[in-house]
Amino acid sequence: MTPGVSGRPGSSTGMPAPGFAARHADRLLRGAATSWFVVAVLGQLIFALYVLGFYGRAAWRGDWARWNQVLPHGHVAGDPYGNLVLSMHLLFAVLIMLSGALQLIPAIRRRWPGMHRWNGRVYLVLAVTMSLGGLVMVATRRTVGDLPQHVAIVINALLILVCAAMAWRHARARRFDAHRRWALSLFLVVSGVWFFRIGLMLWIVANRGPAGFDPDRFTGPFLSVLAFAQYLVPLAMLQLYLYVRANAAQAGRIAMAACLGVLTLMTAAGIAAATMIMWLPRL
Repeated sequence: MTPGVSGRPGSSTGMPAPGFAARHADRLLRGAATSWFVVAVLGQLIFALYVLGFYGRAAWRGDWARWNQVLPHGHVAGDPYGNLVLSMHLLFAVLIMLSGALQLIPAIRRRWPGMHRWNGRVYLVLAVTMSLGGLVMVATRRTVGDLPQHVAIVINALLILVCAAMAWRHARARRFDAHRRWALSLFLVVSGVWFFRIGLMLWIVANRGPAGFDPDRFTGPFLSVLAFAQYLVPLAMLQLYLYVRANAAQAGRIAMAACLGVLTLMTAAGIAAATMIMWLPRL
């Protein structure tokens, strides 16, 4: 690199080298983002094990009625097509969590780019198939919840399709920065159902019981808000993080790192609550 272009100490640009505080803020922000990702991936792996252990074991034993203990109208006698769609939806939920964890690990992207590309294709196919399956189930089955929740599910599915298409488009055009932004957005909207569960359990624990909704009918203002927040809040936080990382000064990066730290603690608490209340007892 030609002297005077890099902006490093002693270059002819006259720009000062990043100080210790600035470097510390960068490391703090990266560390906070990594911590959240690690916690989220571990939580999703726990959820994947639950899906395999509960739904998979019941299917293996032929005890299809057991699905209805968790999913009303989960297995409907005389509806082989709908049952197949739900079965594939659950299987793909497990596969996409495993694939997503691999896809977002930087070391894999750097060391095994071929694996990253092929796993990315698998992830996109799974995401598109799951979103279409979700739309089919909303249209053909009496899913729990009310109209606002159903509308939120449809929007979530459409966002998955949009993010998948944009991630694929930018990857094909080798616009890798844009591709990564859309891939991160895709990861978050695909994780909407998981966010809903840990958010619900965290809310119940914080309020020492159901608050703001009817647990029998599974309707109420809190659930209506959570149905949209499950993907809109993570997407908003991602955009804020990307903006701060690219444009904010030291104080802004430290504030963003602190915010991510709080979100990491909340995510971990939600995972613990969901595991102890909803997932572990059914295994």
